[in-house]
Amino acid sequence: MDVVEFGPMTDEYRHALEGDEFDPFDVAGVTLHFRAKERHVGLRDASGQLVASTGMVLTDVDVDGERFPVVGLGGVIVSATHRGRGLGRRVVEEALATAQRLGPRFAILFCHEDRAGLYRKLGFVEIPDDVWVQQPVGHAPMTQRTMWISLHSPSTWPPGEVIVRSLPF
Repeated sequence: MDVVEFGPMTDEYRHALEGDEFDPFDVAGVTLHFRAKERHVGLRDASGQLVASTGMVLTDVDVDGERFPVVGLGGVIVSATHRGRGLGRRVVEEALATAQRLGPRFAILFCHEDRAGLYRKLGFVEIPDDVWVQQPVGHAPMTQRTMWISLHSPSTWPPGEVIVRSLPF
């Protein structure tokens, strides 16, 4: 597999990854608005087909009154025909390597509970405090798990309520 970096998700890449899946991110019924990712890390197979991707954004968070930048990860996907081969893990690891070069001390992500195990194995830790995300009409509670990982050791996530200063990713 070749690692590639690219900007926003194109329709061509989205189709290669999602195929005909109805709801690959299990977001049917989720009422939060999400932001598009500005950059992506992907994996291409031997034929050059994009088979996995993770999106990234830079944003600020406030934790107990302290504001600092984070790398937000989201939109992790492996094409249905390539699942079960460890590519989700690999594409997140590659994205974390890229995130380390961007500067912030932490990366965060939002995920469904049934997917949190993968992120725990990669070193992510759940944020136990309330997390609020920007929405078009103010802030709303994040209903998915919010997890963090240190990009530059040693760093520990501070305790306290979290306010994400952008739409979730």
